[in-house]
Amino acid sequence: MRAVFYPAVLERGEGGVYAIWFPDFPGVLAGAASQDEAMAKAEALLADAAEALAMEGKLLPAPSDLDDFEIPQDCDFVVRFAVRVTPPDLSERVNVYLPKSLIERIDAQAALMGMSRSSYFGWALSQTLGAGMIAEARRPKGR
Repeated sequence: MRAVFYPAVLERGEGGVYAIWFPDFPGVLAGAASQDEAMAKAEALLADAAEALAMEGKLLPAPSDLDDFEIPQDCDFVVRFAVRVTPPDLSERVNVYLPKSLIERIDAQAALMGMSRSSYFGWALSQTLGAGMIAEARRPKGR
């Protein structure tokens, strides 16, 4: 999926700490002892907030313009900046019927690779689709 950029605010808090907050994600904030540490947390914090919305079945809000929101008067403002997030691509359950002997081979290979069956299916299909093997398989014989 394509990345989206959301505005964030870095502000000074009491006791020399810094805080990051997002106007489009009320209640999502993080604190840190330094500006660098706070800004380093911003991308992971936003990714977690986006995933939480997706898990609730909610869409991500449209990003505000970087300077199209009010800074509260009591904010000890440092800087506005943009934070990148890739909208989550949630999994969907599918039912597939396969011969038991094939499932046993799949489970054995997944275990060797340290994966679950589902992870192995996803990886294997991504490899196949990425290699263009599906298009090759659809091509009529003799061409």
